[in-house]
Amino acid sequence: MIPNGYTQEQEDIRAAVRELCAGFPIEYWRTADRARAYPDEFVNALTKAGWLAAMVPEEYGGAGLGVMEGGLILQEINASGGSAGPCHAQMYTMGTVLRHGSEEQKKRYLPAIAEGSLRLQSFGVTEPDAGSDTTNISTFAKKQGNKYVINGRKVFISRVQHTDLILLLARTTPKDQVARKTEGLSVFLVDVRDAGDRLIVRPIETMLNHETNELTFDGLEVPEENLIGEEGRGLRYILSGMNAERVLIASESLGDGYYFTERSTKYASERIVFDRPIGQNQGVQFPIAEAYTLIEAARLMRDAAARRFDAGDARGDEANMAKYLASEAAWKAANAALVTFGGYGFTTEFGIERKFREARLQMTAPVSNNLILSYVGEHILGMPRSY
Repeated sequence: MIPNGYTQEQEDIRAAVRELCAGFPIEYWRTADRARAYPDEFVNALTKAGWLAAMVPEEYGGAGLGVMEGGLILQEINASGGSAGPCHAQMYTMGTVLRHGSEEQKKRYLPAIAEGSLRLQSFGVTEPDAGSDTTNISTFAKKQGNKYVINGRKVFISRVQHTDLILLLARTTPKDQVARKTEGLSVFLVDVRDAGDRLIVRPIETMLNHETNELTFDGLEVPEENLIGEEGRGLRYILSGMNAERVLIASESLGDGYYFTERSTKYASERIVFDRPIGQNQGVQFPIAEAYTLIEAARLMRDAAARRFDAGDARGDEANMAKYLASEAAWKAANAALVTFGGYGFTTEFGIERKFREARLQMTAPVSNNLILSYVGEHILGMPRSY
């Protein structure tokens, strides 16, 4: 182990990802952001280098690495000034197939995902009327012979234009016919290429370049072999991957935090106002130092969560707290950066305003920090359920 607690292999991964990202400077991301364009060149380079297949087992063509390594990859992407958002979903959505799919499904999908000939980049859970109450979704998959017919709507679904498969959660038993509201939900792999006009995609303009969409399923037929695991147990399958998702999103926030503090530190040391570096002023220096301190604390929690997950511990305490701490620390670092850069921070040239928008997202999605506090209050502290 080296001083920060990582292995030499993990440090080598970080260095290799940084080297790849160096070929995609701030100008590249600024141009993509301005054009609302998907960073195809970057995603293709990541795929070719094998980083998006890092967590696919070796027997299916991947590297067989853990959530820790996956998190370090995403962290380095964001710390370099890039954005892991356009491709991060593949790391945690394919885990549902890996953990709960049949052997036939794994052999059919995972090697193609690992080599990059098949993309699994979209996660269809959120609905307009359900929000964070996933058990209240109404998209319904009705079994008819050897297929399921799906009708309903999803909202805030990203990257549909750049994926081949969507991991979709739908009801297969009406909510009023199950003993517990968590039952009767099932997970499907929907092949977008075969959907035709049975899947209507309406882009939603947002403050981020994430190609967010509203989806309408109008009698979309999905073969029964695309059902993941057992019918009616889908929520359990989705939740089993959420701890990994929390760790990976926390890692992206850490990357953002390191990006802000590194850029702020350099600028504050070089920018001269009133005949002195602005970083000499405590009003500039202290917020940056405080943000960095909080980021480092969040990193320790992320590392603990990743090691617990990779050891097979399904509890989500550290994973949830890591996501909360990292996103809050990144937001503090983002604000410190904006104060440090002053008016220049609002310009696109310096790469702060784009990452500022990115950092704010992680406090709301893919899970609100308020829900994490509810989890901590109920499941860790033992207080009454708040919702």
